[in-house]
Amino acid sequence: MPQLGESIAEGTVVKWLVPIGGTIQKDESLLEVETEKVTLEIPSPATGLLNEVVVHEGETVPVGTLLARIESAPPSEVINRVGGVVVRPMESTPGGEQHHSPAVRQLAKERGIDLSQVKGTGVGGRVTKKDVLDCIAQNGPQSKFAAAGEEVSMGEELLPFTQMRKTIADRMVKSKQVSAHVTTFFEADFSSITKFREGRNLTYLPFVIRSATKAIREVPVVNSSWSEQGIAVKKDIHMGIATALDDGLLVPIIRYADRKGLTQLAKEIGDLAERARSKKLNPEEVQGGTFTITSHGGFGSLFSTPIIHQPQIAILGIGVIQKRAVVIDDAIAIRPMGYLSLSFDHRVIDGATADQFMAKVKHYLEQSHWEQIL
Repeated sequence: MPQLGESIAEGTVVKWLVPIGGTIQKDESLLEVETEKVTLEIPSPATGLLNEVVVHEGETVPVGTLLARIESAPPSEVINRVGGVVVRPMESTPGGEQHHSPAVRQLAKERGIDLSQVKGTGVGGRVTKKDVLDCIAQNGPQSKFAAAGEEVSMGEELLPFTQMRKTIADRMVKSKQVSAHVTTFFEADFSSITKFREGRNLTYLPFVIRSATKAIREVPVVNSSWSEQGIAVKKDIHMGIATALDDGLLVPIIRYADRKGLTQLAKEIGDLAERARSKKLNPEEVQGGTFTITSHGGFGSLFSTPIIHQPQIAILGIGVIQKRAVVIDDAIAIRPMGYLSLSFDHRVIDGATADQFMAKVKHYLEQSHWEQIL
């Protein structure tokens, strides 16, 4: 298990990307590892044959633990080679029982399947997830959990927790337990930004980041964290950008966000989001954030009460920006409007301070001369 960050002491094997007996080239992705910070694809340290997997999917081990063994040449007991993949007999566990992957064991447990009665079609006769699903399709799902013995409705499907989902759940519950959450809402007119974006490949997010960093400079306590000794106000602004993944959420960091123009911010946002989704982020890129922005309007959401990303004390939410009828100078006008929310830790700041900050964010969104900070 590689050292994936200074403060990271262990990792969980999420998925082996090469089957036992499969060939692998040096620096090709060998497995996915998840830490409490990030999920990464780990490259192979050598070219050869994946001879043995020591740590299986779903297992968590300390840094430095042996994960697998790679042979530099095919062993003598190779029985055939198909499509460049070496096929070897599977080694059995003591007592003649075949090893089953955590995913297969979990599926069998959920559906009440006896794995000893399932014919394996994998390498060396190994039972695969497809084998279990085929068995269920042929014989019908079972009505009980094998281990827990509780009834399972025929009209529902149980999705096992991923390590990422467990981590997110633990952090969200802990944040609610630790911080005194309060949320305030503001509405902003995005007319000047919408006009400025015409002909430019820019989303709304860089403009929100710039406005938030300018407001933080005037209300610096928003960029802080709680400690038993006092409130630790951060001098630098490292902006966390909540990024949705297929199986969860990550918060990569734009460092020194207040020092960057719109074009640079847009470039970094795109790069971080892409590498987050392809699991190419470095652990350091999700650590050290001082304030977080979450853009939840992608599917039409208007309002949100986001949970604070610990140990920060505030998180800014952005709803969908859409045209609405508003009253301007006693006349009805159509403007691109968006709702902003700020969830903040009431232990650190009061409502007046939070609203002062949000009023400044609104002001900069509506009044900034964007051509000067492109």
